[in-house]
Amino acid sequence: MKKTRAFLKWAGGKYGLVEDIQAQLPKGELLVEPFVGAASVFINTDFPRYYLTDINADLINLYQILQRQPGQFIVDARDYFSAENNDSERYYQFREQFNGTSDPYLRSLLFLYMNRHGYNGLCRYNRKGGFNVPFGSYKRPYFPEHEMWVFAEKAKRATFECCSYVDTFAKVKQGDVVYCDPPYAPLSPTASFTNYASKGFNRADQEKLGELAGEAQRRGATVLISNHDLDFTRDIYRGSKLKELSVKRTISRKGHQRLKVGELLALYKA
Repeated sequence: MKKTRAFLKWAGGKYGLVEDIQAQLPKGELLVEPFVGAASVFINTDFPRYYLTDINADLINLYQILQRQPGQFIVDARDYFSAENNDSERYYQFREQFNGTSDPYLRSLLFLYMNRHGYNGLCRYNRKGGFNVPFGSYKRPYFPEHEMWVFAEKAKRATFECCSYVDTFAKVKQGDVVYCDPPYAPLSPTASFTNYASKGFNRADQEKLGELAGEAQRRGATVLISNHDLDFTRDIYRGSKLKELSVKRTISRKGHQRLKVGELLALYKA
């Protein structure tokens, strides 16, 4: 199948690793993703059904709205992608509006706008839950209409839910296939820059995910996890079959700083 990009920009997105991930995933009736993120794996696989979750309520809310009413949402979202809105003052006005409203539809429109106009496609919140990514200063932010329609069509097979990875794993059954793309273990003590939801993902969470993967395997599910290739991750995934990869990190805007780092795919095969 032809590869399709996600409609959201996303730190650590898996578009570049889709083929490696596809090669590790067995066939099954249901693919479960506890960290769906920008959903590149969902878009580029072909399972009959999907159960896609994330702790980020804004992300899941956007996916649910695009699933239910894609036509209206895409028309309304296009209005935000104008020359006059590609401005730092306007961006910060919209960011303030986003942080001050609880209206699901408006938050979804603004979430998409900020994703494409904010710095490097980051999704980050402060401790109070406020979105705090600065303006990105792009010449002409791309409006991902085609990618949203592809997503909406595929979403007919999916169920989206805002919940933790722990709650998601509690629903995994025999025969299910699970792909996990957690916030990566930091390469150094100062390297953990992302906070996708107001609650972070710490060392204990990394260890807990490894435990849950092993438990799901014993129940008859297959689990695949991607993460940095570190002594720490090799230790917590010691019950799995490890595949080593080398990929470019695209967090830095400066090309010469996009160095290749080791990456692991840990497979817990049923």
